[in-house]
Amino acid sequence: MTFRQKAAAIIRRTLTLLDPASWRGVFTGVSTSGKTVTATDAMTISTVWACTRLVAGTISSLPLMVYRDGAGDSRKVAKDHPLYALLHDSPNADQSALDFWQFICVSLELWGNAFARIERGAGRRIVALTPIRPDVMQVRRLTDGSIQYTYVDQGKAHTVGQDEMFHIRGFGGAPLGGLSTLSFGRNSFGLAMSTDEAAAHVYKNGLRPSGVLKTNDNQTLKPDQRADIYKYVVEPFAGDNSGKPLVLEAGLSWQSISISADDAQMIQSRQFSVEDCCRWFGVPPHMVGHTAGNTRLGSSIEQQTLGWMVFGLRERLKRIEQAVMKQLLTAAERLTVTVEFNFEGLLRADSAGRAAFYSAMVQNGIMTRNEVRRLENLPPIEGGDDLTIQSNMIPVSKLGEITSTGSEAARRSIIDWLFPEGMPAKSALYEKEDA
Repeated sequence: MTFRQKAAAIIRRTLTLLDPASWRGVFTGVSTSGKTVTATDAMTISTVWACTRLVAGTISSLPLMVYRDGAGDSRKVAKDHPLYALLHDSPNADQSALDFWQFICVSLELWGNAFARIERGAGRRIVALTPIRPDVMQVRRLTDGSIQYTYVDQGKAHTVGQDEMFHIRGFGGAPLGGLSTLSFGRNSFGLAMSTDEAAAHVYKNGLRPSGVLKTNDNQTLKPDQRADIYKYVVEPFAGDNSGKPLVLEAGLSWQSISISADDAQMIQSRQFSVEDCCRWFGVPPHMVGHTAGNTRLGSSIEQQTLGWMVFGLRERLKRIEQAVMKQLLTAAERLTVTVEFNFEGLLRADSAGRAAFYSAMVQNGIMTRNEVRRLENLPPIEGGDDLTIQSNMIPVSKLGEITSTGSEAARRSIIDWLFPEGMPAKSALYEKEDA
C-alpha cells in the first residue's frame, strides 16, 4: 500500500462522521408518520420553504468579492482576477451570481451538499461553474485516495474527478459529503405534513358552525319555518354582514360555540411544528413569521436577529468561502488572494444602520469620506481622501495646548462644550482671549 493510499484510509476512518452510502439508504423513504419526505414534499411545508428561502436569499444577495493583498497588510478588490467575474457577476451563461448561489444554498440547506461542474478553458483556466442537483450525484473514494463524482444529465452518465467538481460540504464536513437535513429531519417534516393534512380534512369535512339557533320550547320546525330562518336570519348575516345586530323572534335564541379542546390542541401542534422545523435549519421562528411566545426568554427580536446573523450565517458563509479558496484557487494564489462575502451588503436595506456605521468609521479615522462615497456610488470630493477624527474627546491636561492648524476654532469648540450657553464665564474667557 502506497503512502497516499494509507493517508486516504486514515482520512476515511477519522473524518467521516457517517458513511453517506449507509445513511442515505436508512434515512430516506417513509417517515414514522407514514409520509414519504422528498425535497418536493418538504418544500410544501411553509416553514421549510420560509427557512430555505431566508437563508438562501440572504447569502445569495451578499456580494462575493475577490481581494488581492497589497503593501502594508492592505488589500484591494481584484477585478482583474479570472474568478471575480464568475463569483461576483455570472458563473455561467444561464445564471446570474444571485441565481447560482441561491441554487447552491438551497442544495446545502436541504441535502447538505452542493455541487457545480468546473468548466475549464485554455491553460486550465476556470471559465464556468454549472450547478448540479445533489440528488443525482454519487460520490465515492477510489483506491488511490482520490474522490470520484458520477451524475446523470439528460439520460447520460458523467464521471469526473475532484479537479472537475466544485463540492461544498454541509454540516458534518465529511470528505464524501455533509449530512442531509431532509434525511435526518424526515420524521419532523413528515409529522408537520400529517398535521397540516389532518387539519385540512377536519375543516373540509367537519361541522364547525360559529353558533346555534335554538327554540325555547324545543319544538320541531316545519319546513317552511326552517326555510324562512335561513332566508331571513342565516343568509343575511353571513359574509360582510357578520357582526351586525341579530333580531330573533318566535322563541328563537342564539348560543355561540367556542373553540373545542381538540381544535386548540391541533392549533398548538401546528405551532409546535413551526418551531420544530425551524430548529432543523437553525432559524429563529420570528424570522419566518412565527412570533407566538418568541420573547419568553427575555431577549428582544432585534437581539435574536443579530444572534442569528452572527452564529447562523457566519458558519454558512465561511463554509462557502473556504470551499472556494481550497478548490478554485491554486496553492500559489492562496498566498495573496482572498475570497470573502461582503457582509456589509446587509446594511443596504438599513439606512439608519448604514449611516451610523459610516459615521463611526469616518469620525474614528478608519475610512475617508471618499471611501464612504464610493460605497454609496457617489463621486469623490476634493479633500475627501484625508482621514479625519473627532477632536472633542481629548484629555483635560491638553485643553490649553494649541494645534498648528485651526487652533482658534478648536479652542472655541472646547470652550463651547465646557461652558453651557449664557454663562458669564464663557463671555469672559472670549474677552480674555481677544485681549
